[in-house]
Amino acid sequence: MSADRVAHRSHLVVVGGGLSGVATALGAALRGFEVTVFEASPLLGGAAAYSGGQVWVGANHVAAREGIADDPAWVESYVRGIAHRHPELLDETALRRWLAAGPEAIRYWEQVGAVTWEMMDGFADYHREVNGALENGRYLTGIPIARSELGPWIDKLRISPYFKPGTTYQDIAESGRRGTITSDDPQSDKLTLGSGLFAQFARRAFQESSISFVLEARVVDLLRDDAGAVVGVRAETPDGPVEADGSVVLATSSFDWNYDLVEEFLGLGPDDFASLAPDTVRGDAITLARGAGGTAFAIPASCVPMVPGWRLTDGTVGNGPEYAMPHAIIVDTGGRRFGNDSYWVDLVPRALDPAGPHFPFFLIVDEQHHRKYGLGGIRPGQAYPDGLMTSAQTLRDLGDALGIDGEQLEATVARFNTFAAVGQDPDFGRGSVDFVNRFSGDPSHQPSPVLGTLTDPPFHGLRMILVGTGIGSSGVLADAEGRVTDGAGNPIPGLFAVGSCAATTTFGSGYNSGFALGRGLTLAYLVSQELGGASTPAAG
Repeated sequence: MSADRVAHRSHLVVVGGGLSGVATALGAALRGFEVTVFEASPLLGGAAAYSGGQVWVGANHVAAREGIADDPAWVESYVRGIAHRHPELLDETALRRWLAAGPEAIRYWEQVGAVTWEMMDGFADYHREVNGALENGRYLTGIPIARSELGPWIDKLRISPYFKPGTTYQDIAESGRRGTITSDDPQSDKLTLGSGLFAQFARRAFQESSISFVLEARVVDLLRDDAGAVVGVRAETPDGPVEADGSVVLATSSFDWNYDLVEEFLGLGPDDFASLAPDTVRGDAITLARGAGGTAFAIPASCVPMVPGWRLTDGTVGNGPEYAMPHAIIVDTGGRRFGNDSYWVDLVPRALDPAGPHFPFFLIVDEQHHRKYGLGGIRPGQAYPDGLMTSAQTLRDLGDALGIDGEQLEATVARFNTFAAVGQDPDFGRGSVDFVNRFSGDPSHQPSPVLGTLTDPPFHGLRMILVGTGIGSSGVLADAEGRVTDGAGNPIPGLFAVGSCAATTTFGSGYNSGFALGRGLTLAYLVSQELGGASTPAAG
């Protein structure tokens, strides 16, 4: 069967209909391009629509108009400070380009009507101890958007299953993330957080007649000319193959659902890893780029933003702030805590440290936790499903049932309880990270929103897994302008990468919530600028 073909003199193909892909399509359309967006799933939005919608940008105009002072030198000091473990992973040119262009890009997207930003007031940088950290002002998200503003496209947008529709960061600050999930408040007709942020960009893109969206179209090959330049794509659709000519922007997020790539980059098997991202996030950009002469860059697994989670009895993945709530700890097979078990940024690197790994690990809670918070879709006090939790009347019996050292577990909990009673953890600093306290804890619990004693039997536990969020860190190697490069560092003509499919050499081993979306929107801006020339079109 011969392929249908889409061609245009100034045509661009975007592979992936998530936030970075749609932003790139919009930026290119505003610079005179005809754009075709191929999305492998029936829905637009990608991993960003499932996320909290946090966009981290230093020295941004939104904070400035709120009277918050920031300085590019502070921003750079902060990023370098959190990337100090592996300075060799940093692409210096890309780092400086991102930090300089980020504020410009964020302002541009607002100027052209793609988004109305609001500051996440009161959210401090993850690593407050690092030089250049700011107490407030670098986290942005979009204002709520009514579903009705999407018209008939609303049924084609991905809505997050991890946050109740209409939830805002003010709600989370007041009630805690878990509190907003389990509340009986009626669902809102507003889209917020990641779903709302993507919806704003999508609404603006739908206004451009020069952008076409092709859903359920998985790009399987890049077309190249005799000189090796990328000149188009071949996609598989329910109606047969389709080809489209033009320069190509890869925007397919990470590799979470491709277990060969998970094993390659993370060293984790199917029993130890799952993902919160849509199941179409399967590393297509890496496969396509490699086939066109590009290469992938590996970031150590201990530096990848993964979170603790669990596998439900139906095979799906559970993840939530429950491990960060009071009356909970995480221990290794020896029955010992090994890190700040409310804070994945500390916990995951320690768990995967080659010098002394603590994997697998286990969530341990008491009946207070069960009664107050539940677990995932299990409401507070509701019985755990058969086969999910292991329960016992004593910690020693629980440890033995889970295959961990029960005697040591008793000693660990006894020590932890002395810390929880006073709200301070001198061993690992649980409760010392303001972002976690505000986003993941229980604001009504005293003396700490994340520290509570484990005293009430029965005690409960489960083996945890590592859960990806569509930010694999390893990925397609691209330069500071988003141009995919070959093994020698030369750009491959006609091929670009944006979003989380591009390796995070921009910030190396460091990570802060919001980096991925902030860099993704910056690369979308830079790539559309590169394609259309350096001049920025007037705001619409």
